Amino acid sequence: MAAITLYGIKNCDTVKKARRWLDDQGVDYRFHDLRSDGLTEAQVTGWLSELGMDLVNKRSTSWKALDEATREQMTADNAAAVILENPTLIKRPLLDTGDARHVGFKADDYTAWLAR
Repeated sequence: MAAITLYGIKNCDTVKKARRWLDDQGVDYRFHDLRSDGLTEAQVTGWLSELGMDLVNKRSTSWKALDEATREQMTADNAAAVILENPTLIKRPLLDTGDARHVGFKADDYTAWLAR
């Protein structure tokens, strides 16, 4: 199986649940903190082209803190710069299985995604 990376922030409850689930299942993965480990433009543009605006957490405090014009004009084609400035806009956790990326956490989904 390809290397698995879980992207998130340490204090996010959903990320904690995903990490606990991965640990309980004995899944070997690397945790990448969006704040402290950073992101590259290539990562973000790749995720946006694969996931579209599903990558953006529109319920987050970070989203609500953006000015209205930025929120209204943001598309998958122009969101990378805003996400790079505000990495907590990314819906968490982001699971990279090596061949696909998935956002959010549900144990049944993780079971299915990791069985592939």
